[in-house]
Amino acid sequence: MLEHLLPAEIEARSLAILSAELGETDLSEGELAILKRVIHTTADFEYKHNLYFSPGAVQAGLDALKRGAIIVTDTNMAKAGVSKPGLARLGGQVHCFMADEDIAQAAKEQQTTRAAVSMEKASRLAGELIVAVGNAPTALIALDRLMKEGKIKPALIIAAPVGFVNVMESKELILGCGVPHIVAKGRKGGSNVAAAICNALIYKAGGR
Repeated sequence: MLEHLLPAEIEARSLAILSAELGETDLSEGELAILKRVIHTTADFEYKHNLYFSPGAVQAGLDALKRGAIIVTDTNMAKAGVSKPGLARLGGQVHCFMADEDIAQAAKEQQTTRAAVSMEKASRLAGELIVAVGNAPTALIALDRLMKEGKIKPALIIAAPVGFVNVMESKELILGCGVPHIVAKGRKGGSNVAAAICNALIYKAGGR
């Protein structure tokens, strides 16, 4: 029988079902909160096995958010999914440069993707950055290059592009980059996953 439930009741019931089905993990409290938010968003329990946290990644993200970090996403969909009120309470902002005219022009001139050029623009921002990629492997490839050139050093990288071409390879670059990272290994991911990870961190940092 269908039940009439309010949004808060739906979320609480969903998380209770999720927790029961998820079972035991060896994750920290912060890592588990992120995993649950991702599964709650996707209804995909495979993230229990393919969501990877580098040592100290969650704390690095929380500390950066508490200092008013800027989140840069590779899609406007991910940007739309990030909690603006929560981020504002922490003194932060979220940006996506993909639709900017200068990005489109530069990508055309350089014969590359807007996602790659967006990372170059992000490298010129002042302040701490959290880079959240949910769609474009080329964003991660450009980010890796910029880090090696010493032009950018994010406080945290969220690497969750989805797809079949260069997706796993680009994630491997981030797994070995030496910067705190949260990576959705394999082909799975998406803008919704990137946003879910951001929101879990924002809520955990007190932006709720």
